[in-house]
Amino acid sequence: MKFVECPQGTAEWFAARCGKITASAFADAISTVGGLTDQQAKYVAAIRAGAEPKSALVEAGYRAAPTAECVRRALAGEDTTQPSDAARRYAADLAIERISGQPHGEPPKAWVLERGHEMEAAARMHYEARTGSFVTEAGICLTDDGVFGYSTDGLVDDDGLIEVKAPIDSTKILAMWQTGDTSEYDHQMQGGMWITGRKWTDFIMYVPDLAAVGKDLFVKRVLRDEAFIDAMVAKLANFDGLVQAYERVLREAA
Repeated sequence: MKFVECPQGTAEWFAARCGKITASAFADAISTVGGLTDQQAKYVAAIRAGAEPKSALVEAGYRAAPTAECVRRALAGEDTTQPSDAARRYAADLAIERISGQPHGEPPKAWVLERGHEMEAAARMHYEARTGSFVTEAGICLTDDGVFGYSTDGLVDDDGLIEVKAPIDSTKILAMWQTGDTSEYDHQMQGGMWITGRKWTDFIMYVPDLAAVGKDLFVKRVLRDEAFIDAMVAKLANFDGLVQAYERVLREAA
């Protein structure tokens, strides 16, 4: 891995991210549509495990063998899913960036970036005061091949990261305190740990408006999950193949 030292939101930061598949978009990159229903999946799994057709029908709750094309493909060992619209759009954006060397698409609004910088700085300060840990700001960490990147909100000690969110949506803020469910950010956090080699990430939700009740800072430690990372990386490799395919189309002579 290699670090590119630059403050987030600067011209250097945008340039370093250009054409890279970044952890904040890993979930979109590997999102798919289609595939098997739960019932179809049970049937296919039973057949591929060696069950007799009649037994597989009973196990999956079918009266007759399913005839859908996706089932036929799954029985043949083929992938029955397709990239989502979000994945295709992101792949096309990256293909253009790899050709132009410039960020493509509508840039984030200035006030959003400014608010993010202010909130992250305040969250780091409060986190350090509460935990006694020292956070080192960092720029962008890239894989050795330069294909994937992660903009960390901070390095903690030798093994940790922080991922700061400062949501405005009151329902998301309430839900986090009710459930503690950070799964929405799993791909970003596990992606960050994969790229940096770190062992844990402290997820931080910072809402200064809740300081009066002592709930301005929500912190949850998420540990590195090797099985999750392995599965994600395999899907990311397929996504990079899609980006390369789009780039070839755009580079072809008219």
